[in-house]
Amino acid sequence: MSDIFRSTDMWFILIASVSLSYADSLHFPDNFTFGVSTASYQIEGGWNASDKGENIWDRMTHEHPNWIADRSNGDVACDSYNQWKTDIGMIKNLSVDFYRFSLSWSRLLPTGFSNYINPDGVRYYNSIINELLGNNIQPVVTLYHWDLPQPIQNEGGWPNIVTANYFVDYANTVFNLFGDRVKTWITFNEPFEVCQSGYGGGDKAPRISSSGISDYLCGKTLLIAHAKVYHLYGYYYRSKQKGHVGITTNTAWIEPKTNKLEDLEAAELVLKMTLGWWANPIFSKTGDYPQEMKDRIANISKSQNFFKSRLPNFHRDEIKMIQGTADFFGINHYSTLLASYSPLPNNVTVSFDNDVHVKLEVDPTWRPTAASFIYDVPWGFRKLLNWIKKEYGNPPVFVTENGFGDLGQLNDVDRINYLKGYLDALVKAVRIDGCNVYSYCVWSLMDNMEWAQGFTLKFGLYQVNFTDPKRKRVAKSSVEFYKNVIRTRMVPS
Repeated sequence: MSDIFRSTDMWFILIASVSLSYADSLHFPDNFTFGVSTASYQIEGGWNASDKGENIWDRMTHEHPNWIADRSNGDVACDSYNQWKTDIGMIKNLSVDFYRFSLSWSRLLPTGFSNYINPDGVRYYNSIINELLGNNIQPVVTLYHWDLPQPIQNEGGWPNIVTANYFVDYANTVFNLFGDRVKTWITFNEPFEVCQSGYGGGDKAPRISSSGISDYLCGKTLLIAHAKVYHLYGYYYRSKQKGHVGITTNTAWIEPKTNKLEDLEAAELVLKMTLGWWANPIFSKTGDYPQEMKDRIANISKSQNFFKSRLPNFHRDEIKMIQGTADFFGINHYSTLLASYSPLPNNVTVSFDNDVHVKLEVDPTWRPTAASFIYDVPWGFRKLLNWIKKEYGNPPVFVTENGFGDLGQLNDVDRINYLKGYLDALVKAVRIDGCNVYSYCVWSLMDNMEWAQGFTLKFGLYQVNFTDPKRKRVAKSSVEFYKNVIRTRMVPS
């Protein structure tokens, strides 16, 4: 080999070494916070304990057990209704800054309405909040994580605009009960899933199949409910309680399959009609739904002989009321999809999927997981955070969920590798790209009832033995990995 090739090789080695050293030196900012997440129906159990009311998941899993992969339900789940103190010990062991959990609307207001507040529900959540604070762990509380009281569903649920007022009453009760100690509130977790999977023919309760109609009605109700609760907090509670209110959205990153203009536009359309459906009315300078979404649904509705768009419009005062109603941009992210243009056929049936009508797929080289909807594609996370920065003016972003599903093994090397990749993408988005992300949360604290997947899919940092009446918890290898990231504020190479 000639000397010139040797020196070139040495130069590449030097460059690679410097690059690697630079990557390894990226620290999360000192004020960056780390946490872990759960949701009430998925962990609590005690489904009818001490006056708790019935919710839509209780009803669906009891009447249609075949709709759940293993015919299970959340009647006991992780038994956190009884083992909450053990859970907080696990959280403390992780050395996290906060614990994100949701309240069961039906445990606090058994009828769904504010005419009766269940003392046992108040006791239960007071105990959790006080124990967290006693261990220097901040409570981050989600008001709604998919478990609507059944009596409110009997009145039409989220497609009924009146449900927004019931939600405001519930939120008012909660702020009054717990707001002196809780400083971070999330109104809704993943409104896209609530509406599209709950009322648009998906696998979430109440499993109403009315896609292209009820899912859009649901969306309008949720956005109005969110805005009303934000203003309620601002008017009555913010000055005294000094907390923050936001909303948690969700999306995969949508990567164009090719650089063709039609694929670029297809990918952008999917982002606008999934994430933008919720983010645009709240975070954009113009408010309202994305123009692409409005035009698309209006044109397809017209071709289907509707007199007006199936997407219910906002009045000018509603646009103004919703705009700016979040102190942070909550985002749940797990995976990436490829998008390519698909021509819209004539006489298309009414549905959200047909309104979008983009071909979505995965790259066969991407690493799959036990969760069919999750592929290990960390670069998509970085791209998504940069898209939010560009699209919405770099708002403060709270990554409220990111995690890996497997079959529950204790030596969860694949979960560690997944988290390592996504945390590396995150710290680069913050430190190199200037994305205003201030907090990150792993889903989940422990294995739990994963909705339609039941107990077949495990996301926990802690393993739970669901065949043991005591629901024994055991730390997985990922616990030490996450603790090390928090302690060093670095992602290990």
